[in-house]
Amino acid sequence: MSEARRLLARTRILTLTGAGGLGKTRLALRIAAEVRRSFPKGAWVADLAPLNDGAFLAQTVLTALGLDHDSARPALPVLSDHLADKRLLLVLDNCEHLLDSCAELTRSLLAAAPHLQVLATSRQALGVDGEHLLPVRPLPAPDPHSPPAAALAQYEAVRLFMDRAAAVVPGFTVSDDQGADVAGICHRLDGIPLAIELAAARLRVLSPRQILERLDDRFALLSRGSSAAPARQRTLRAAIDGSFELCTPSERRLWARLSVFCGGFDLEAAEEVCTGDGLSRGEILDVVTGLVDKSILIREDHGDQVRLRMLETIRQYGRSLLDDGTGSEEREFAQRRHRDHYQRLAARAESEWLSPRQLAWFARLRLEHANIRAALEFCLSTPGEAGNALQLVTSLWSHRIGAGGLEEVRHWLDRALAQAPEPSPVRAKALWIDGWLAHLCGDTAAGKARLAECQNLAEALGDAESLAHAVRFAGLAALFRDDCPRAVPLLEDALERHRALHDLADQWQTLFLLSLACCLSDDPRATELGEECLALCTAHDARWSRSYALWVLGLQRWLCGDTQRAITLLQDALRVEQPAHNLLATAQCLEVLAWATAHTGRSHQAAKLLGAAQSLWQSVGCPLPGLGRLMHHHNECQTQLQGALGDESFATAVQAGSELTCEEAVACALGRPHPPTPTSADRNAPTPLTRREQEVVDLLALGLTNKEIAAKLVISPRTAGAHVANLLAKLGFTSRTQIATWAVEHQAPNHQGPNSRR
Repeated sequence: MSEARRLLARTRILTLTGAGGLGKTRLALRIAAEVRRSFPKGAWVADLAPLNDGAFLAQTVLTALGLDHDSARPALPVLSDHLADKRLLLVLDNCEHLLDSCAELTRSLLAAAPHLQVLATSRQALGVDGEHLLPVRPLPAPDPHSPPAAALAQYEAVRLFMDRAAAVVPGFTVSDDQGADVAGICHRLDGIPLAIELAAARLRVLSPRQILERLDDRFALLSRGSSAAPARQRTLRAAIDGSFELCTPSERRLWARLSVFCGGFDLEAAEEVCTGDGLSRGEILDVVTGLVDKSILIREDHGDQVRLRMLETIRQYGRSLLDDGTGSEEREFAQRRHRDHYQRLAARAESEWLSPRQLAWFARLRLEHANIRAALEFCLSTPGEAGNALQLVTSLWSHRIGAGGLEEVRHWLDRALAQAPEPSPVRAKALWIDGWLAHLCGDTAAGKARLAECQNLAEALGDAESLAHAVRFAGLAALFRDDCPRAVPLLEDALERHRALHDLADQWQTLFLLSLACCLSDDPRATELGEECLALCTAHDARWSRSYALWVLGLQRWLCGDTQRAITLLQDALRVEQPAHNLLATAQCLEVLAWATAHTGRSHQAAKLLGAAQSLWQSVGCPLPGLGRLMHHHNECQTQLQGALGDESFATAVQAGSELTCEEAVACALGRPHPPTPTSADRNAPTPLTRREQEVVDLLALGLTNKEIAAKLVISPRTAGAHVANLLAKLGFTSRTQIATWAVEHQAPNHQGPNSRR
């Protein structure tokens, strides 16, 4: 509402755009009611939905203005003359099916009536000169992992559901055990108002949980709206049918094919996956543009890249088009193209692992996580495709370790290994990767079993790369058993094998493990090997790997008693860009930095770092530093700090550290300031903000989108949207702009925001 009023003060033609069911009409009527007093001749609404012929458009608007047209003159000149000297707001509702006629009428009226302003609603822009667009987004909905029932009312989607639920089931309230179900309904329905209203209507005969369980077939479930509503608003399918009817044959075909994507895609992906059988590669850009114009696709900025996505309900409609068109063959064809694209993407990422593009690949693959999951699920649910799943997941394992979620990688590996038992080099590779991850997760029994199978398979294959992997795996397993005398010669053997194969990434990984084994066994070569590991990173500008090399050098200096040098190396390791893409290395550095800091007497700081490291270990999926010798130092540090601080103060400091975000933890380790949590003593705030809310406010003040806020704070975009919704409710505002303005006006003089640096 606030943004619409601001735009109406700057433009004569404002169009509310968005897919069907988002509430464009209701919003336009509310805007018209609120600004009516600003127009001496009022605000008038012309509902164009029932009109099928643009020839009668001017006549329809005349009727909406309360005028009879009974002269012989054409309706448009009569309308233009009537509006010529009047200052009023004309609302043209539902323009999309008469787009050209509405554009022509609007141009004519704006030229003839200098004081006229037009507010239009349409699924796509009118294309009139001077037109401003205000996309109508879905309502904020909670994360499916729901907050307590009492907190659900902060979300607009939930408030709408509860309001409509009370209308059909008097006295309806959301109990604690129903909170997750209601949150799930609103989340699964993308916060689309029409869909939420139709779902609430089903409470006459279904519980919230039953509704949630039936949302896989949402178009059948949400098929009974109010008989008083226009036909297009009585069912969810009817609302989207209207958008489908506006599309050209090429747009309909592309809509269906794009439904294979999950969580968004870029233009390159659309061109790779959707080309063929009626759509040439050269057409894709124009057809995608048409779908954006018609609000089928939503544009999102990610740095200097643009991605596109569909609301899940729109995607499900597209999936039904894919199934209903030429049957399962068309769907499988699109899914195979989708799989091929992400296999190629993963292979490129792996080939450039030790390169300047390391961090860029982490960022890109993080955006594509949902698509990679979809490709893996397709491979593992389609006969004959399990080998492709093995190929895909083994190309991605190192990137997933950096981002955390080791259990998910193991989930895909276990399924793929079970379904693709045939002897092959890729199976041998998958075995050592899964064994490595098993050791990191503390599952030594599974790691031991994978090692035995990997060694047997490598020997049977006689493949040099598989044998090198098996030898390295044996060295790693010995390292996890604290058997360094056994680990060192095995890793030396593996390093020579990988050097003979000229694989830089495998050489670096083996060199890192060898330097760690020497470090833990007091081998004098530890520093030399660590520096060689670092030099390899520097030579190839591999900044992600550089953090690991600096960590092992820092660990080696700490074990040798050179605490200050260790702190310097570990802090340097933490200066890598985007630490949230490198959670394992960040956890390792914070852990050892806590030990070193404890030795300098800064006990409170050390305990805080220990808590931050503990939180990151959990995010990665590791039970603290898994190597036995390192676990000994962790326990020793904890005992020392408890003695220095006392149990209660130690626990408080550890808890404070565990609540830090990844970026805050790094800032703490580097001695940089990070935003304090406002308290009720802050008289500038109408109500106390939590630390996380203050972070979101700071980022809103910088003009960041929900996606950008999510990336900064290492949370999901939906969680970022929920935080923004909470802030709107808590501060009593209606727009992000108001929050940003408030933040600037009430910012403390020395407050530098979440990304400030000294």
